[in-house]
Amino acid sequence: MLDAAIKGQLTAYLEKLQAPIELVASLDASAKSAEMLTLLEEITALSNKVSLRQNGSAKLTPSFHVGAVGSSARIQFAGIPMGHEFTSLVLALLHSGGHPPKVDIKTIEQIKAIDTPLHFEVFVSLSCHNCPDVVQAVNLMAALNPKITATMIDGALFQQEVDARKIMAVPTVFVNGEHFGQGRMTLEEIIAKVDTGASEREAKALSERDPYDVLVIGGGPAGAAAAIYSARKGIRTGVVAERFGGQVLDTVSIENFISVKETEGPKLAMALEQHVKEYDVDVMNLQKAAQVIPGDNHGDLIEVKLASGASLKSKSIILATGARWREMNVPGEQEYRGKGVAYCPHCDGPLFKGKRVAVIGGGNSGVEAAIDLAGIVAHVTLIEFDSKLRADAVLQRKLFSLPNVTVITEAMTTEVIGNGEKVTGLKYKSRNTDDIATVELEGIFVQIGLLPNTDFLKGTVQLSNRGEIEINARGETSVPGIFAAGDCTNVPYKQIIIAMGAGATASLGAFDHLIRTSAPA
Repeated sequence: MLDAAIKGQLTAYLEKLQAPIELVASLDASAKSAEMLTLLEEITALSNKVSLRQNGSAKLTPSFHVGAVGSSARIQFAGIPMGHEFTSLVLALLHSGGHPPKVDIKTIEQIKAIDTPLHFEVFVSLSCHNCPDVVQAVNLMAALNPKITATMIDGALFQQEVDARKIMAVPTVFVNGEHFGQGRMTLEEIIAKVDTGASEREAKALSERDPYDVLVIGGGPAGAAAAIYSARKGIRTGVVAERFGGQVLDTVSIENFISVKETEGPKLAMALEQHVKEYDVDVMNLQKAAQVIPGDNHGDLIEVKLASGASLKSKSIILATGARWREMNVPGEQEYRGKGVAYCPHCDGPLFKGKRVAVIGGGNSGVEAAIDLAGIVAHVTLIEFDSKLRADAVLQRKLFSLPNVTVITEAMTTEVIGNGEKVTGLKYKSRNTDDIATVELEGIFVQIGLLPNTDFLKGTVQLSNRGEIEINARGETSVPGIFAAGDCTNVPYKQIIIAMGAGATASLGAFDHLIRTSAPA
């Protein structure tokens, strides 16, 4: 089942085991059980520190538990963890065998201190690129704390469980039988959600921190670049981020990042965070800015109040809060997000080569998306709510010249249709007749605009009529000491590489501001 190359790599990993581990299989007479047994026997043959028992009595079969010999096994795989989940299996083996995880001591201590019994169930698809993050997080918690157990459940294999719990997207997490969350979640997010006192403790600790020279709000490409450029100047730098990586985390494939032929959003986000942490930067994850209070006098410290109740101060700040895709808000959109519903044709368009797609929106971005996609996909259906397209005339001429594009105006999308795993079509209503029509397709690109994450800045800095932060060539806002960069600003062309350059510009602008002004300690 495992090829020679994978066996060689796995053998090397298993040499890192500090204590013997045991695999306990719960099998039946199915073909999947036979396949699982083959995998477990192959793993066992690679190390004398791994043993196998076949007398498990788990409710879900086929499945197997992983645990240290002599202790109750707390990590379970209900399904065969191949594909994206193979790494989850390898880490479960290592952590159960005492190999130290690559997690900071503070996080390890916080996990070990959880005193409430928790049983995590993570429903996954083996083709899901976000699922392993969640599986690996809860497995690590189970490996470190005897009061925590974790089960990965392959939704395709246990369809009855999926139907009974009405699961329409992965990853979906249950804790102690109750719905806990859906979508990508980091270890920090999960811990914060189960450790109810963590938020208060963190807020108190943050409020006691010394003022920063530069405080970056946002952990996307713009924020990461700003933090690196600031830290390289040798000044005290902090980053506040709801989730490091921002919108990049939701991008499946990136093929236009210069010098990198192809990568995935989560990989780029991880690389950004690792690069930032190479410097002396205070990264504060899971924190959302709620208010920015400029100083009364030129050169005063700027206060940033967080949603957690914490308060930070800095001589200058860089706003890099990014933007979010404007959504259709119709049934099925959230369920099939990342499974056919997409928001970035530049990033995800190539994934739909030879397939049928729709573009929602007839403005410049929608028409440009349809033109780009027409060169990749089999057919594009553009749906516009208005009676005519709003894009520039030159774009419209190009669009209507394409043989594989259909334009439907005065139409309102009412529902995204799917088969439980991926998009299969959409429904729209004619605004003239109220008739409902169905379009069969495999992808839907929503291009009805971006919403900048600037609601908390109204009345603080100058915003455009679209809510974007207005900046000059140096990244300066209307308030001295406050700079901005990336998709939350009025710069044209919202792209990763442009946001990075803007972050560097804002950082250099902030440094120039600091050397020309001073703030009281």
